[in-house]
Amino acid sequence: MPTNTNPPPFQLETERLTLRELTPNDAAFMLALLNDADFIRHIADRGVRTLEQARQYIVDGAMASYREHGFGLWGVVPDGMEDCVGICGLIRRASLDDVDIGYGFLPEARGKGYALEASRACMDFGRGRLGLRRIIAITSQDNLPSARLLEKIGLRFERLIRLADDAEELRLYAWVA
Repeated sequence: MPTNTNPPPFQLETERLTLRELTPNDAAFMLALLNDADFIRHIADRGVRTLEQARQYIVDGAMASYREHGFGLWGVVPDGMEDCVGICGLIRRASLDDVDIGYGFLPEARGKGYALEASRACMDFGRGRLGLRRIIAITSQDNLPSARLLEKIGLRFERLIRLADDAEELRLYAWVA
């Protein structure tokens, strides 16, 4: 009898949420998120405009990160729902020295505490299961709600930085063990 050599898909459970691996089946959600005006303003315009581009974005981004690092941005699904309402997770970026926590939510999921709950779970995962001694986050200077959330999960403002190809100065927050 053959044995299954594929590990089960990753999941984190919180009181109200499931954080799970993104798949190409999440393309419609990802397309909506990446084209949300606030996502573009505070994070970036990723230039994803079609379902096929959204599928490829998931494959090349989140799914590649799961394979390479064992973590990445996960889809956030509230209890009782089937579809993602946001993303949250840990990211290893070539442009930063430390693992970065990131998140983004659709407009209808904001203001419900989902980002805080998911971010706390990701911080616990990074500290506990991954044994990280430092976790950072970057945010645009005018994104005060994001800055407040980062402080609630234990990160503190360190300094302003510029990523190599980005003209905007970003706020760098860090948690250190």
